[in-house]
Amino acid sequence: MKLLHIDSSILGDHSASRQLSRAVVEAFQASEADTQVTYRDLASDALNHFSASSLAAAGTPLEGRDAAQKQEVDGNEATLQEFIDADVVVIGAPMYNFTIPSQLKAWIDRISVAGRTFRYSEAGPEGLCGGKQVIIVSTAGGLHVGQPSSVGHEDFLRLLFGFIGVTDLKFVFAHGLAYGDEPRANAISSAQKLIAEELFAVA
Repeated sequence: MKLLHIDSSILGDHSASRQLSRAVVEAFQASEADTQVTYRDLASDALNHFSASSLAAAGTPLEGRDAAQKQEVDGNEATLQEFIDADVVVIGAPMYNFTIPSQLKAWIDRISVAGRTFRYSEAGPEGLCGGKQVIIVSTAGGLHVGQPSSVGHEDFLRLLFGFIGVTDLKFVFAHGLAYGDEPRANAISSAQKLIAEELFAVA
């Protein structure tokens, strides 16, 4: 089994999403001995934000690309292929200012590619990533699950992965992390319990 592990927190060792995404990966490794993990840290090895230059590079024939364009296209293709090849994708997705980190959005812009992960037809859009499992570790200082404030985070991620055809989408939540030491510890403990005891049993 191929597992792609994505972290996007800028907090390093202080990050709850990194701690919990690592726990999810370790649970998979304990469950599936042949798990092959590819790791991408979007904070320390950030992708450029999607731009006019990105489009220009992709639209330039191979023989006409300069060194910067070739690097852009090759990097984008490698990022996309990692996602396509993965059977399972584990994403650490903290909430920053009511949405996902810009580093994670840059990654999403690289995997949302017409003809590769979705396509349009006369019947409308069709996702091409069925059969792939995505687990998102959602962390936040406040309480946002089921609230209007989740529209730019959980709701957006559900929409995005649904659009590209992912039907096996699970969330591990640890919210209220800024409410004090005890609420933080309880939220992380509940998330760890879900990972250890229930994650693989959820249909």
